[in-house]
Amino acid sequence: MAAQSPTEVTMKPTLGLTGVTINAMALIAPGAFLWTTYQLQAAPGSALNMWFAVFVATAIAMLTAIAYASLARRYPEAGAGSSYFFAEAAVLQQEEHRHFKFARISKFIVGWTSHLYYWVYPGVMVAFMGLVITYIIQTFVPSFGAGWQEVLVCVIFAVIVGAIAYIGVSGATTANIIINIIQIVALLSFSIMAIVYRVQHPNVHYLHPSALSVITPHDMGGLIFQSTIAILLVVGFESATALAAEAKNPQRDIPRGVILSLVIQAVIFYFFEYFAANYFVNDGLKNTAGTGFTAAYASGAPIGDMAKIIGNSLLGGNGQAFAIILAVSVVIALVGTSLSCLNTGVRVTYAMGKDTEMPSVFGLLHKGYRTPHIGVIVLTLVSAIIGSYGVLSIDNLTRVTLISNIGTFLLYGMTCIICVVAFAGVAGRNVFSTIIAPVLGAALNILLFIGVIYYAITAGGSTQADTIIALVFAVIWLILGFVYLFVRQSTTGVAILHPPDHKETLDSPQVLATE
Repeated sequence: MAAQSPTEVTMKPTLGLTGVTINAMALIAPGAFLWTTYQLQAAPGSALNMWFAVFVATAIAMLTAIAYASLARRYPEAGAGSSYFFAEAAVLQQEEHRHFKFARISKFIVGWTSHLYYWVYPGVMVAFMGLVITYIIQTFVPSFGAGWQEVLVCVIFAVIVGAIAYIGVSGATTANIIINIIQIVALLSFSIMAIVYRVQHPNVHYLHPSALSVITPHDMGGLIFQSTIAILLVVGFESATALAAEAKNPQRDIPRGVILSLVIQAVIFYFFEYFAANYFVNDGLKNTAGTGFTAAYASGAPIGDMAKIIGNSLLGGNGQAFAIILAVSVVIALVGTSLSCLNTGVRVTYAMGKDTEMPSVFGLLHKGYRTPHIGVIVLTLVSAIIGSYGVLSIDNLTRVTLISNIGTFLLYGMTCIICVVAFAGVAGRNVFSTIIAPVLGAALNILLFIGVIYYAITAGGSTQADTIIALVFAVIWLILGFVYLFVRQSTTGVAILHPPDHKETLDSPQVLATE
């Protein structure tokens, strides 16, 4: 990492444990993802496995979170770099200097690959926002929904999120506290009322005959398919590690924030809301496609359809109003999710910009707000473009979502491997958190990545074509990264692989910090 000038503008430590945790919680948004992903999860052939798949996905995410927490505790000086910093530090702390030559290439691969996740995911959220807002407006103006109108919604939303990110993480924290309260109240209300509905209507035919049926797996193939979807619900806990430069006590609070955000949002709220939604599904949920999960799979907003039934029964016929209120809470939750991911993405880019591993303009901070403002502006523009593209068709949205997913699985898998390397030979290390958990995390992330690609390609049709396009884009992005390295080597003389005794490598701040 580049050395810091005494007069350089730096990030200001303002976050305690609450601030760190809240910002990570905003990315794991149960109130948003239940609405946006339930349609896909309701695939009739596998939907009965939905709750247990969320449990499996959370367990895998927890293994990865343990690796991130261990690395954050070992390297509290990581600043905004997250896995990008960890990758270099893990190599430079090795006793044998012959390994040092791999430091730069390791951190670059991790940092560059992470952009497939951090720079695409906010755009996916913008597209989801366009779809949800279109649903709300169409309730009152059925003719709304022309392509340019949805694009305009996406652009406006991206600008709003970018403006909040521009003024700093403190403002984002305040916004995320409010957002989390709203979405938690909304999803708890829906979940409790869904359970009450079933209790009060025992004679309706429910797809799950009992509560035990909801929480147990029904077939292995369906469980694997559902798990490849469910893992996407729980990503984002690692965003806390990009806030180390803004945390008052990063060695203590960043690891706790990583774990706490996942426990609160997934173990508590995801488990509860997915139980309630699946416990409710019955033949009364119907449309032209069929009933139950078949109807949910064919609906653009199955949770909205459920809310209408529940509201009409328990709220004096106000089902439509209840559905709209839930949709608004989803919009608010998506603001927090987009904001959290944008903040994380620009901070990793900022760390790479300071190292000139990306254009150095990204390594600048706003003098007043102390935010990586150039990165915020550029990522806001990128998010608006990706969101506008994704909102226009389901194929477009599938492509950008798959690109983000590819980046996520690669980043998580590599970080788990980095954790094993970082603690190799360290006396007194915790075997579970530094070997067992990260090894299992790496293996399962890779297997789920293969599962996502396999099921998408074997599905045939447009899904197969969309997956191939996403894979090609990801490969091109990785190739461009290596092209950038070689061009920079030829123009500046900065070697891709430093010799083991290179002075710049041996004097690295990471080495000094670990001695």
